[in-house]
Amino acid sequence: MTFIRNRTLGVVAGGLSALALLAGCGHTDASSGNGATPAAVAVATRAPISNSFSVAGEFIPYQEIEMHAKVSGYVRKINVDIGDRVKTGQVLAVLEVPELMAQLQGAVAGVGHSRQEVQRMQNEVMRDEAQYAALHANAQRLEDANRARPGLIAQQELDDAQAKDRAAEAQVESAKSALSAARQQLEMSQANNTQVAAMSDYTRIVAPFDGVVTWRYADTGSLVQAGTSNSNSAPVVKLAQVNVLRLRIPVPESIAATVRAGQTADVAVQATGEHFTGKVTRFTNALDRSTRTMQVEIDVPNDAYKLQPGMYANVALQTQSRPDALTIPVQAVRHKDGKAMVLVVDSQNRVQSREIQTGLEDPNRAEVISGLKEGDRVIVGNFGAFQAGQLVEPKVTKFDSDMKQGGAN
Repeated sequence: MTFIRNRTLGVVAGGLSALALLAGCGHTDASSGNGATPAAVAVATRAPISNSFSVAGEFIPYQEIEMHAKVSGYVRKINVDIGDRVKTGQVLAVLEVPELMAQLQGAVAGVGHSRQEVQRMQNEVMRDEAQYAALHANAQRLEDANRARPGLIAQQELDDAQAKDRAAEAQVESAKSALSAARQQLEMSQANNTQVAAMSDYTRIVAPFDGVVTWRYADTGSLVQAGTSNSNSAPVVKLAQVNVLRLRIPVPESIAATVRAGQTADVAVQATGEHFTGKVTRFTNALDRSTRTMQVEIDVPNDAYKLQPGMYANVALQTQSRPDALTIPVQAVRHKDGKAMVLVVDSQNRVQSREIQTGLEDPNRAEVISGLKEGDRVIVGNFGAFQAGQLVEPKVTKFDSDMKQGGAN
């Protein structure tokens, strides 16, 4: 897109021609009694000024996605078509995946079986603990009796009791290990069930945001492949969020560094006749190497859906601004040898040539950084008709009043 300076050269040229006629006629007529030459002047006045540039921008959806199926299957029902407006969470299509339902039933059954195994192992632990308690108590009684009356209990009987005690204790530990394994198996079954259930939920394709269906790729009965396993899988629908649009504009390298979030932009949409003010929302902060431009975006509300993606708009972006600048008409400034010069009319109505330093410019005004003070009168146009020290009859032109009105607006 071509970068266009926000300056109407035809208007400036016309203004200069009119001033030349006005000043030239006054110079040759010399109607004043004191021989002073009439001169059109403007007064240096403080007013807001901003620097801007114009460029064409394109509206694009705030979000746009192609919605793929997470699982492979047949389209059992598709509820939308191109142009339909949908809400967040609305079901767009439903898939038929018989094998997935079988997997879900198997996963549910696996969870039930694992729970029964856990219950069975818990019962075995309780049984083994009871047996261990009885055998341990019996072995303890025999040892106490043997200590009280040595030789009363046969050594073989003591050894058998202690062996049974240790065996029962080991059986308890084994049962507890089996219970722990059963619980882990239950967790695995539950995780598998959760995974299959989640995959089953993917048979319903739902809208992730409010938007418009911009394309439909599948019909009832179509076989769709899982988007995660096949890079060539076709989407089911394309969805775009258009209640808010991004107005994207390319900003040239020369002024990219001046762009800031929140800067004002004047937007005109020729297709709809709309004209509104927007603000810079975001920018890439990097230049495209092929075009040497930076992409800048302005968020534009579109609740009425009047604007459509793909439309173009003319954008005048204010890159710099001064709220209280000393300004004069741009027609009062002449450039010579790389310097900015003005013709000042002093208090004795004599012409003085003065060098100034300029800042921002808009189509009508220029900011004066140094060389003038507020209230100074400068000659507007037809510089060749005046010389330093010449006596003039200053006449304030409409340029000054226009400048004041522009600053008030």
